[in-house]
Amino acid sequence: MHTVDRRRLLAGGSALGLAAAAPRFAFADEAVKPPVATVRMVTETMHGVTITDPYRWMENRADPEWMPYLLGQNTYARAVLAKIPGREALAAKLGAVTGKVPAISNLQPAGGKIFTEVRPAGANTFKLYVRDGVHGTDRLLFDPDALATADSHYSLDYWVASPDGRYVALGSSPAGSENSVLTFMETATGKSLPEKIDRAQFGGVSWTPDGQAVFFNRLKEGTKHGDIDHYMDSVAWLHRLNTDPASDVKMLAKGLDPAVSMNDIDTPFIVAQAGAQVVGGAVQNGVQNEIELYGSPLAAAEAGKPVWTKATVREDGVTGAAFFGDDIYLLSHKGAPRFQLLKTPAATPNPATAAVAIAESAAVLKGVGAAKDGLYVLALDAGLAKVMHLSPAGHATTLRLPYPGAISTMVTDPLADGCWFVLDGWVRPQVVCFGRADGTVTLTDIAPKPNIDVSRYDSREVTVKARDGTMVPLSIVYAKGTKQDGSAPLYLTAYGAYGIDVDPGFGPRILPWLDLGGVYAVAHVRGGGELGEGWHTAGQKLTKPNTWRDCIDCAEYLIAQRWTSRGKLAVEGTSAGGIMISRFLTERPDLLAVAIVRVGDSNALRAEFMEAGPANVPEFGTIMNPTEFKGLMEMDGLSHVKDGVSYPAVMTTTGVNDPRVAPWEAGKLTARLQAATASGKPVIMRVEMDAGHGLGSTRKQRDDESADTYAYILWQTGDPRFQPKGREG
Repeated sequence: MHTVDRRRLLAGGSALGLAAAAPRFAFADEAVKPPVATVRMVTETMHGVTITDPYRWMENRADPEWMPYLLGQNTYARAVLAKIPGREALAAKLGAVTGKVPAISNLQPAGGKIFTEVRPAGANTFKLYVRDGVHGTDRLLFDPDALATADSHYSLDYWVASPDGRYVALGSSPAGSENSVLTFMETATGKSLPEKIDRAQFGGVSWTPDGQAVFFNRLKEGTKHGDIDHYMDSVAWLHRLNTDPASDVKMLAKGLDPAVSMNDIDTPFIVAQAGAQVVGGAVQNGVQNEIELYGSPLAAAEAGKPVWTKATVREDGVTGAAFFGDDIYLLSHKGAPRFQLLKTPAATPNPATAAVAIAESAAVLKGVGAAKDGLYVLALDAGLAKVMHLSPAGHATTLRLPYPGAISTMVTDPLADGCWFVLDGWVRPQVVCFGRADGTVTLTDIAPKPNIDVSRYDSREVTVKARDGTMVPLSIVYAKGTKQDGSAPLYLTAYGAYGIDVDPGFGPRILPWLDLGGVYAVAHVRGGGELGEGWHTAGQKLTKPNTWRDCIDCAEYLIAQRWTSRGKLAVEGTSAGGIMISRFLTERPDLLAVAIVRVGDSNALRAEFMEAGPANVPEFGTIMNPTEFKGLMEMDGLSHVKDGVSYPAVMTTTGVNDPRVAPWEAGKLTARLQAATASGKPVIMRVEMDAGHGLGSTRKQRDDESADTYAYILWQTGDPRFQPKGREG
């Protein structure tokens, strides 16, 4: 409850998508062909609607045709990409740029130390460092590269230092699987404690105030990737350091305590905060943002015998909380779509009688953390970050940020004054700042300075009128001097799910794209959280069409304003953004030259049956509900592909170890488009064999993906520098 993370689902910001009216290009070497997927038609009737699925067999990973098909598509994609001139030089340029730009993804002050997760300049993975105080020297504490094998890389998935800074709990996993193993390390020596705890994918580690035990979430025993119940019935445990995990104590689970109501897809976490005499038990319903919150006396929880009392229900609209003094502060959107901060006694919490500590305003409240000198609240105001300090007496002060931008991480220490946060912008690299109660902010040297000139780039924020009159925020990033004459290839991306906002974060991988004359744009479509909970629910379930239609309307605006033109437009959607791009592609293929469906959800009617599917029901709906079924039918890109349509060039991507969007979604969409399109433009499926959803991918993997994506787009949009020899058109 003391850390606020901007969840960057666009893992590294490394992909692109593109648009329509380019001439047909064909390889001189016609021997390069994709594998043809076997059709085994499945027909079923649901709620009076007949559904056909020619590729249902792909959902069975054990099917003997699946892996050859996957490998064959990847071989074809790599052959296509390898033939594009300029691709290798572009990859080298990307590697040179990202190699100059270190990145910080998280930090934590604890016990007078500063812990940071940094990918140093030139490094391939993020590593954990520690320094004594703000002016100390960074010391490497954990390097996932030390665990790598000849066949697979490792990634650091999460970590949390104990309140006194003596220990660090960390989760790591191989090959982008996110299948974390939880371990513990002594900060002073770097020595690992003997216990290793598997099935700790979500972790959610929270230390007891004495630093001798942790609360954490663990998946059930016997679960494995691919099972539809993989994430069901997880348990929050208490683990004491230097003990056998077999002796861990169940603290929060379905059916464990009659005072706690939980269902199969609920995920429980326990949060302890130094200085507080109550621990919070947070129960999250799948991916739903609203939590049910329970409280227990700290002493009872530390003894492994919590006494839970319900504090909030999901209808209270609570998405975050922090303890301060004898009170608990709740971030809630009930009756306040842009959120308000409520204050209620921690011993007897009641949102209905809570006092309003910060009222709803034009700024959207995003998170709250407790420090020794009060509360620090993160907000989003007109698309830009805002940080406020709330004193114990209830007086709010706005901190003076060094420049307008976005905050990816804000962290407080309940035992120390002030707050720490990472600030950046579309064309401003990351800096680590320290904010104080009086509103002053100090820039620190904690974030390594990049060896790169960003002065030649600029950005612009506009709003676009959607077809129903709603004003949609749109960000445009470009190199200074770019002509607004319709000649530029443009990469447009949108997400629009879970109430997640796509903030103005610095992405060095877009710089080579801008240097090549391209424009980058982000449509902040409905379904995201940029304008509060109302913006989220306006792109959810039956209102989901707003998500892709907002993006279509933004694309038409960009064409009308001559930022690009038809045949020069690229559109990409990642993960849940796959719904957006697969429906953009099937609803308005005429606007696109290239569509990039990046680890994307394109088969919403069947997504419920993959391992992460049940948890997503609160966001997208279930086919079991007749009304929600209609919404899923509408957002299912696969079922909207029609034979004989001139589709643009398409690149789908997936990772073999993806635990969030099953590879068969990309497999099905690729096969269907290859069979249906009448344009003669390529449809390829790029597969990462040593990766998953992208969160654990290495810098080089992301650089290579970006090089392939940019080269593919520039080829299809007619850039003469990227045209293979022997083409017609």
